[in-house]
Amino acid sequence: MTSTRAALADPSAEAALCALEEGLNQVAKVRTDALSSADRLVMLQRLEMVTRALPAEGLELVAQLHQQWSSNEFAAVSIVETIADGLRIAPAEARARLRAAEELAHRTRLDGEVLEPEMPATAAAQRDGAIGAAHVKVLRDFQHHLPSGVDAAARVRAEIELATHARVLRPDQLKKVAERVEAMLNPDGTFTDTDRARRRAFTMGRQGPDLMSTCTLVADPELRAYLEAIFAKLAKPGMCNPDDTARRVDGEPESEAAERDTRTAGQRQHDALKVVSRAMLASGDLGRHRGLPVTVIVSTTLAEIEDAVGLADPVSGRTDLIADGQPVVTGGGSLLPMQDLIRMAAHAHHYLAIFDDNDGRPLYLGHTKRIATADQRIILHARDIGCTYPGCPKPGYLCETHHRTEWADGGRTDADQLTFACQPHHRLAGTRPTDWITTPAAAPKAGRTQWIPPAHLDPGQRPRLNHYHHPTEYLTRSADPPA
Repeated sequence: MTSTRAALADPSAEAALCALEEGLNQVAKVRTDALSSADRLVMLQRLEMVTRALPAEGLELVAQLHQQWSSNEFAAVSIVETIADGLRIAPAEARARLRAAEELAHRTRLDGEVLEPEMPATAAAQRDGAIGAAHVKVLRDFQHHLPSGVDAAARVRAEIELATHARVLRPDQLKKVAERVEAMLNPDGTFTDTDRARRRAFTMGRQGPDLMSTCTLVADPELRAYLEAIFAKLAKPGMCNPDDTARRVDGEPESEAAERDTRTAGQRQHDALKVVSRAMLASGDLGRHRGLPVTVIVSTTLAEIEDAVGLADPVSGRTDLIADGQPVVTGGGSLLPMQDLIRMAAHAHHYLAIFDDNDGRPLYLGHTKRIATADQRIILHARDIGCTYPGCPKPGYLCETHHRTEWADGGRTDADQLTFACQPHHRLAGTRPTDWITTPAAAPKAGRTQWIPPAHLDPGQRPRLNHYHHPTEYLTRSADPPA
């Protein structure tokens, strides 16, 4: 193992980890090309057992860390950030491990008594290396999907029964058994409003290389009824068709428009939702969010727009504008193609922010209204994009406005003295010895905000920048000090 290892203060724990790491090194040196196929399979099986058992030990540590976590020990505002930064995993993965630890790790009461995991049979099978992550997912999903009417004793018996089968079955086979057990526990398929409310969810996945997002929706009956009414009108062939010069959103589509509509039903429903969302944003009925009307905010530069926009090839007979440049960042942290930005800007309120190239100062904000708090937030969206705390992924939509120099110390409410900070990290900034200090960065990152940690977290108090919202800096920056 080539990564730098931090030694543990406990000698027995340190010796155990060293033995595990040395064992891995020895396995890596084995010439498996000299083994028989039967031995290769046996080696795979034994490696699989170790691979399955290790997460169980990790969950025990996660549970203990969660119970005793303190911001006085870590340069993070939450246990999720501590785990994500410490293990270099995404915050979503850190939250998933915390949820798993609640069900599969031992818990300690306030009086010191250690309690069994909520799913003890599953936890034991994982510690033994008999089941893997896919088995655990089947067993946890089974417990989560059971209706509230199933009593606790039946849940316990079912968990033990399924965990026993999981030790000998593949995950796909186990899922079939779990479905049969669920049918036996709830033969009438009875679910209450509480059960349905617990399952409702909308998950928006990450953008892929093509900037498309896969979303998962579990709709309750009321939302489904709304969607059915919307799709009945706006998802008919010929309605809301982006390929038409003028999209029809009212009345009935013309027969010619319906005939030339080649979209699938799923594509028509997608376009209908887009039209409804845009109309709701344009209506003004959503009020204000953090001082701004609820709308789409995009950060780009005049140079980027000029480089991306041009006239189509006149040889082809087309003279419309085309845009082919780098995607731009929205206030929610997603990427938007330049062509979409140009089209959206045709019916939007326009802002133009200009920054000094040398020191990053905001020089001008042109808009039809005078400079105000809302306009200053537009400056921060363009410059900071999101929270400026080191490593924080929160986009500008979820941030508060922070004075680099505290208001109580004479800080001014000027655009070049303000910065974005999400609510948890905003609470870390201050003037006490245990607080983080925010100051303007020097060239070449002039105008950006750097955070200086308190001495108990970093005796050298080395300044830190957040590169998360400016990912190209990861390719060019020198190494930051360790978190």
